[in-house]
Amino acid sequence: MKILVIGSGGREHALAWKLAQSANVSEVLACPGNPGIATTARCIPFPGSWNAAADLAAQENVTYTVVGPEAPLVEGVVDLFRAQNLKIIGPTRAAAQLEGSKVFAKRFFERAGVPTARSVQAETTAEAEAHIKDFLFPVVLKADGLAAGKGVIIAQHREEAIAALEKLGAPIVVEEYLDGYEVSLIGLSDGRTLLPFAPARDHKRLLNNDLGPNTGGMGAYSGQHILSARDLGQVLDQIMLPTLRQMEREDSPFTGFLYAGLMMTPDGPKVLEFNARMGDPETQAIVCGMEDSLAEVLEASANGANPETDLSRSKPAACVVMAAEGYPDKPVTGAVISGINEAEHSGTKVFQAGTRATPQGLETAGGRVLGVTASGESIAAAIRKAYEGVSHIRFDGMQFRTDIGKQLMATDV
Repeated sequence: MKILVIGSGGREHALAWKLAQSANVSEVLACPGNPGIATTARCIPFPGSWNAAADLAAQENVTYTVVGPEAPLVEGVVDLFRAQNLKIIGPTRAAAQLEGSKVFAKRFFERAGVPTARSVQAETTAEAEAHIKDFLFPVVLKADGLAAGKGVIIAQHREEAIAALEKLGAPIVVEEYLDGYEVSLIGLSDGRTLLPFAPARDHKRLLNNDLGPNTGGMGAYSGQHILSARDLGQVLDQIMLPTLRQMEREDSPFTGFLYAGLMMTPDGPKVLEFNARMGDPETQAIVCGMEDSLAEVLEASANGANPETDLSRSKPAACVVMAAEGYPDKPVTGAVISGINEAEHSGTKVFQAGTRATPQGLETAGGRVLGVTASGESIAAAIRKAYEGVSHIRFDGMQFRTDIGKQLMATDV
């Protein structure tokens, strides 16, 4: 098999790394890739359009393509590839609206009968401001479109809510705040069936103790025991499978990676959001612990039928994100990075995200720079190993959380 991975971040590095491990894979291509991906795949510059990318896949005789980030999906890359009879993992443009529009998603939840937080959708900031009085604080405000994981603000009081409306703009979703704990569950869909990966937990806030602004994710851990068998069954039966059935009824079968951001509440699981692709940095942890060969599983799904396998059979794993100075608002780039080899010799895998190769060496080139990842016999052991890797890495202004999975460190789960 020859596989093309679209994207250039840490998630795509993790996917390319995992796919290249299969004995049946002759080559992994990445478009456009990054310096870390180039160690395991042949990187090809973006050819200028998704039509041209489809032509590239045809010329390279690619077996199938995997789409990493959300923007190409929302822009219709899957539709363009399939128009050329090219196999690709991902939802169509219509199905990707589950992530592309928070307003669409909330209305879809109602049609599908999927449990979620009470909310209203406002077309203007003035309308949203009028609705805020109908909610208790804290209140959740969500920008309608794609926001790279930074389009959600939890306002603690009215003044903060008004400032958030000005920042996020309209349309906007005003939503009740749910009590519970968050879990990410990603499944691979062939349009009818779903294969769930091991559940994960993400850390969105920039600073320790869940303080500071929301980011694209500062770290994650993954393991089968994050959800009990009962809770997993509820999530599948009440959220994931009803979503697939409703998408099929609406003539937009969902194929590819369906990501449910969940709140496990005293009243059962409720969906906070859907993404139309694998999460970042959850993917780094998930694939690091995977025991199945990802390449063969995706090949079967790309051919129209998920294989009979248990993707949740996985070692516990953890990822610590190392970000640039100024992230998430104004990342400072150009800092020379050292210590990656030493980190990997210590037993971790360092997935590169915002990096570039220069005559001076590897430099920072984005907000989230590296995802230092490890597996272990327990989540706590994986977290300790990941932080051992972090201790070897240096670049000016680097920032990372020191409390990823802190609540598990004393339990050895």
